[in-house]
Formats: sequence, C-alpha cells, structure tokens
Amino acid sequence: MTESIRILLDTLTLTDTGARTDEDIFTGRSHPMPHGRVFGGQVMAQAVVAAQRTVDADRHIHSVHGYFVRPGDVEQPITFAVERIHDGRSFSTRRVQAYQHGKPIMSMISSFQDLDGGPSSQHAMPQGLPRPEELPSSDELLAAYADHPQARAVISRPFDIRHVEGPVFLPDPARRRDGKQHVWIRAKSRLPDDDALHRAALAYLSDYAMLEPIVRMHGASWTTPGLKAASLDHALWWHRPARVDEWLLLELETSSSGGGRGLGHGYVYAADGTHVATVAQEGMVRVPEGAGQ
Repeated sequence: MTESIRILLDTLTLTDTGARTDEDIFTGRSHPMPHGRVFGGQVMAQAVVAAQRTVDADRHIHSVHGYFVRPGDVEQPITFAVERIHDGRSFSTRRVQAYQHGKPIMSMISSFQDLDGGPSSQHAMPQGLPRPEELPSSDELLAAYADHPQARAVISRPFDIRHVEGPVFLPDPARRRDGKQHVWIRAKSRLPDDDALHRAALAYLSDYAMLEPIVRMHGASWTTPGLKAASLDHALWWHRPARVDEWLLLELETSSSGGGRGLGHGYVYAADGTHVATVAQEGMVRVPEGAGQ
C-alpha cells in the first residue's frame, strides 16, 4: 500500500462522536494541501461516508448534491452532522452539514436505494482512445517540477491520473480549445473489497478534473497568471458498482461559461465500457482577458 493510499483511507475513517436528538455526529481530519485549504473531493467523500454510516448496509448511495460554502482549513478537524430525513421502503434520504469553527463549509443531500432490477440502458463509452498504459502519468510529467509545492501536491495524490489530450498544468499554445477532455484514473494501490468505500472514493476523485474543460476552452492553464478557480457545487450519480483501484475513464466537457462561472459535466466508465457514474460541477473560473492569446 502506498503512503498516499494509507492517508486516503485514514481520511475516510471517521470517528463516531454520538447522536444528538435529531442528528448523528462524526468527525474527520484532512490530508495536507499546499495552500492550506481542504480539497473539495475529500470533504465530499467524508460526507458520503458519514451518511452511509446511518443507513442500512443493504442500501447503496446513488446520488449526492452538495454545495461548497466556505473554504476548509486542513489544520482543523471537520465535524459532520447527519440528519436522517427519510427512510422509505426502498429509498433513504440524508442531509449532511460539514462544520469547522461552528460554521458550515459544505452542505450535501444524498439518496440511498435498495438494489433493484428492471430494464437497463447506458451512455456509450467513446471508442478509439489511447489506453492508460500508452499515456504518461501526471507524476511522470511533473517529476521535473517536484520542488514546486503545487507539483508535489499532484504527485502525492492517491490516484494515478493520465490525460488523453495532455494535462493543463502548463501553457501550451497548440492545445485544442474545444472544452473537452478524457482522463484515465485509478488508485495507486489496491483498496479493500468494500463497495461503500469505493463509492466514497469515487466521490473523492470526481472533483479532480471537473473544471479543466473550462480552462481548456479559454486557452488557459493552471499556471496562467491571474487565473482563479474554485468548486461551487457538485452532483454525482452512481449508476453501477465500480472499483476505483481499476482504470476508470472520465469523459468531461463544458457546456457553458461566463460571469466568472463555468459548468463541467461528464461520464465515468469502467475500462470494459460500463457506464458507472455521471458527474456535474459548477465552479468559479475567472480567466484573465487575453489569457489564451
């Protein structure tokens, strides 16, 4: 097990601090980040874990809708308050508020369902893309910049990330500006055989690249002077079980940007073409005038 995976599992292990009259309370800690702010995917995944802890084990999370309200502090613990909104014959609904210093940093509502049958259909996985084994990892591409804090943060991620169209870490005048990208991703080592853990980890990784199509569309990169970006909200739908320690393909694009905001959305596929999840996120993306010229 790699050190980054050990940290991921430790982060997703919450402490049950008891139940109040109308809420279940859990606490968790954050992994280090170079800017000192909690990674949005981390707090979303922890909120998923907290909600799962209050639902019968035979009910699986199938959707979340969350808002990132305030930046979190990696040096402080996070309190998760779970409200048991409803338990029906097939579905359960939970609201989770994540707090630091008595103020919410994220608010999320989630839904769980018993396994059910019926007809099935799915969005088709794109064909003709390079396989992950044919692409360099982000770690390899950033090895020459390992002394930079942001590069070290990418290299220390628990997931191996490989961009089909190339990453947007650095400027590239030849980069296509069509607002689309494909990313292969998987955990850097094997995870336990726990479906609930893999669903939470999918929430974690789903926040990595959602705003990158917007950056691409405007010809910018993460190192563009004056570029500012932050997640505002996040929605994720789990369609079928998937392992995050096996290759997943994220097909991502942006459909709109303006007013300092951009919308990213995409499909998540297992390597065999199974459509396992769909994700959407709006973020603050402020690109300086002329950045892509």
